[in-house]
This record gives sequence, structure tokens and C-alpha cells, in this order.
Amino acid sequence: MIEGMARSVLDMSMSLDGFIAGPDDGPANGLGTGGERLHAWLFDGDQVRETAGTPTLRTSAESVPLVDEMLATGAVLTGRRTFDAAGGWGGDHHDGVRIEVLTRTGPGPDAVRGPHVHYATDGIEAAMARARAAAGDRDVLVHGATTAQLALRAGVLDELQIHLVPVLLGGGRSLFGTLGIEPRHLDVTRVVDAPGVTHLRYHVTNPDP
Repeated sequence: MIEGMARSVLDMSMSLDGFIAGPDDGPANGLGTGGERLHAWLFDGDQVRETAGTPTLRTSAESVPLVDEMLATGAVLTGRRTFDAAGGWGGDHHDGVRIEVLTRTGPGPDAVRGPHVHYATDGIEAAMARARAAAGDRDVLVHGATTAQLALRAGVLDELQIHLVPVLLGGGRSLFGTLGIEPRHLDVTRVVDAPGVTHLRYHVTNPDP
């Protein structure tokens, strides 16, 4: 990462066995069977966070700083599957920031559109570059398993923010799958224990370009 540029941060809730959604996930069942447990920490607390483009969040005091970080990001880079499963966040993930939607096929006639949504068909590097430019001095929020894997392979993912939920889903959508890369060192930069979740943050040591 060039000094002074926005960091790209993968932000995902994950089960202890490595899944971000349960079995049979899709647009009508975004988190899959049993997958709603992964996001319960965002809605079961007594601390309220509201912002344009997201549902009202009710989390614990321990998790508030993590939510505030997520909502302070200046752009979003997401995979098409995650975007569609979330209903495109109604065209506004939070506060009108740019949303780069990584896709191979383009938006299609039924796709969520809007002034903040941009469909990227030219690859992870180009999409990340636009997201960084849009974010300015703020971080880029990265969502989605395939997007995470592509970004790691391309060396354009700077940090991982994993919200580890104490549940074994037993199947579903794996966050990292089989990356097929040389071992990549991660530095633990923060661990926060909170009700129903442990927040783990890592710095990724990417290969030199």
C-alpha cells in the first residue's frame, strides 16, 4: 500500500469453522440456513447506531468502536453475490459512499442501481483503485468471500477485520476457501472480546509488487 492512501479492510462475520453464510444461501436467504447467528451481535445489544443506508444497529458497548470504524469507511468494495444477497443495501451501504460491485457479467435488468452503485467488470485491481480514490484518506470496506480471495491473491488487501462468532455452522459459504497462494503472514493488531463475538484484526503482509 502506498503511504497516505486508504487501507483496504475486509470486514466479515465468520463462524468458528470458517463460514460467512450457512447452507443454501442466496438472494431469498442471504445468510443461509442458520447464518443469521453470525450477525446477531449487531442487533442484540443495547447501544444504538443509526446511519443512512443501513438498518438500525443495536450492539454491545464493547462492539461499538468496531461498528463506528465500519461506518467511517469512505468506500465499499463488494462481490456481486454479497451485494445481491443484501438487497444492494437499497443502493446506499452507509452515508452515500461509493459502492464498487465486482461482477463478471454487468448489472443486468433487475440489478439495484443508484448514484452510489458502480458495477466493476474490469477486475479486482481496477475496482480497488477506484474505491481507494473515492475513499480519499478513509478506509475501503471490503465485503464478500470471492472478493476477499481475489484481493488476497492480487495483493491488494491490507487488513482483515474478522468478527468471530462462537458457532459451528457445519457447512455453507467459506470465507477463504482454497486460496492457492504462498503462505501470507498476518500480524495480529487487535483482539476485542465482546458478548457473542470476538473481534480480530490483522495486518496482511503482501508481497512486493
